[in-house]
Amino acid sequence: MITLKNVTLRRGAKVLLDSASVTLNPGEKVGLVGRNGAGKSSLFGLLNGSLHEDAGDYSIPTQWRMAQVAQDMPETEQSATDFVIEGDTVLLAAQREVAEAEASDDGMRMAHAYMELHDAGAHDAEARAQALILGLGFKVSELSQPVNSFSGGWRMRLQLARALMCPSDLLLLDEPTNHLDLDALVWLEAWLKRYAGTLIVISHDREFLDAITSVTLHIDNARLVRYGGNYSTFEDMRAEQMLLQQAAVAKQADKIAHLKKFIDRFKAKASKAKQAQSRVKALERMEKIAPVLADAEFNFEFQEPANLPNPMLAMADVSVGYPPPDDAPAGTPPTTIVRNINRSVHAGQRLGILGANGQGKSTLVKTVARALAPISGELTEGKGLNIGYFAQQELDVLRPADTPMEHMIRLAKDTIAAGRSGWVAGREQDLRSFLGTFNFSGDMVKQPVGTMSGGEKARLVLCMIVWQRPNLLLLDEPTNHLDLSTREALSVALNEFEGTVMLVSHDRALLRAVCDEFWLVTRGGIEPFDGDLDDYQRFLLNEAKRAREAA
Repeated sequence: MITLKNVTLRRGAKVLLDSASVTLNPGEKVGLVGRNGAGKSSLFGLLNGSLHEDAGDYSIPTQWRMAQVAQDMPETEQSATDFVIEGDTVLLAAQREVAEAEASDDGMRMAHAYMELHDAGAHDAEARAQALILGLGFKVSELSQPVNSFSGGWRMRLQLARALMCPSDLLLLDEPTNHLDLDALVWLEAWLKRYAGTLIVISHDREFLDAITSVTLHIDNARLVRYGGNYSTFEDMRAEQMLLQQAAVAKQADKIAHLKKFIDRFKAKASKAKQAQSRVKALERMEKIAPVLADAEFNFEFQEPANLPNPMLAMADVSVGYPPPDDAPAGTPPTTIVRNINRSVHAGQRLGILGANGQGKSTLVKTVARALAPISGELTEGKGLNIGYFAQQELDVLRPADTPMEHMIRLAKDTIAAGRSGWVAGREQDLRSFLGTFNFSGDMVKQPVGTMSGGEKARLVLCMIVWQRPNLLLLDEPTNHLDLSTREALSVALNEFEGTVMLVSHDRALLRAVCDEFWLVTRGGIEPFDGDLDDYQRFLLNEAKRAREAA
């Protein structure tokens, strides 16, 4: 077992753990949670040996084999399959022993070496590696492609596959879902449920934690608090504890009352559709854990839109895709991803856009956001449509050398030039105060964006969207860099938003809490999806099985 007894852990002058104690048993699946900066990744450093305790006692069985995802971006011309096979350290050691035994010309040693090679699974290593790669969303045609031919996000998926390939007694996963879409995430959940060793995972995806963990370890005020149960169980227990603290209840009463008022209002008008009922349950859960939400260090809200055109937009025989590249020969046709879309988006709709990886979800959203022109058909916008767009590569809209204040000043000038008005005036003091509501205060407003964390950058993009006072929100994977408390704050803000929401996300808790209608992008078209997210997960698993059988 893993034991920490009165452990103190520092990073520089900051004390992350102060006389912390906990025991983790073999085979337990543990969710490690805590606010950003609480010390989760540093605790991983203690577990993997890259950091050492400053005081107290830490022990881990010496014979345990450990696996974790390498954080560096792989640079190699190896094929994807060969790169992942190399993650099997036992197999590599057996292969080295075979080579050395053959060189020694020792018959007995060679016999033992061949036996170890067989026991290490040399006969099915390629099949095991390829099953991991395909499960994480790659195509059969990509199995032999060089690692360097893939983009950064896909190379990080290969690093994850390599870690899963490694035989281990302890598996450490730090935000494993960040580069995954929903179909790969569902596959990973199923794989981790079968994992026989001890798992410790850091994640900001509530449903992922709920699905795979049975213990929650909370870093709270430099102490380690162990809870039996998954993340939702931990949240329930913590909410009960906080309700007992009367001072906290008084401080949170207004926020809790506000949240309950919204939930009651929505429940009164919710339809009987499965999606709407799923949303009612998600909102009731938010009501139950209201003290936890109210205690979050960050909350925000969308202002009421200046107007609500209805319909917001209408698509008639629209096809979406990508124009030919600039260096393509003349006459090269565009690449069409989704065809013949005949749908309207109405005021107040809460649309979740579902679809397996590569089906065209982001392409659709980019077209609605005017980042791509329709390939064909007619897309008609309602008068006064004001779009707030959070792109999947949202950090690309930020300039690394500029500060949050410079971003807001430029946005204010662009907005005024376009004849629109933002939430507050464009004066520097007003913009500084507005940035403060998104936890950008003091010197942070003058800090270059390039030096900020992914979560801080995502929060700045949210700040810029809220300032524009949109009536249609297009959100493409908005939670990739957000911690759990900020995701909850976003969920509350979206539920109180009076305009229309179109959401692409692999965060099922956010989809459940926000959306009461789904569109499914599949096989080159768009159709309504009548089920809820549980139905959709079953659909994804069936599609993945069908694709594997076809391959």
